[in-house]
Amino acid sequence: MAEEVNLICTACPQGCTLTAVIENGEVIEVRGYNCKKGIDYGVAEMTNPRRMVATTVKVKNGFHPLLPVYTERPVPKPLITQILDEIRKVEVTAPVKMKSVIVENVLGTGVNVLASRDMPAKQ
Repeated sequence: MAEEVNLICTACPQGCTLTAVIENGEVIEVRGYNCKKGIDYGVAEMTNPRRMVATTVKVKNGFHPLLPVYTERPVPKPLITQILDEIRKVEVTAPVKMKSVIVENVLGTGVNVLASRDMPAKQ
């Protein structure tokens, strides 16, 4: 028997209400999309959901005490809490350039955590 799961697609600005039909653990149909991105989004969300992560790390000798960071690509949703725990352990020393790698290959995902902005040192 097929199960239906309702989703809001975030692949484009339209925000379509999708229905993913799942049978025997497989997505057999996605309905309700207005563009082809909706099909891919619905399948991915049911089989391997991923999210971007944005947070901050502590900064020594920085103009500000925290540096905003983000993952360069979406990471597996079930790993987000562990990824945040790893990032929370990090402290960088200013100066830091925007897009510098702050954590390389976080939790073996192949995704780096990058600086969102320049962080100058205190004068």
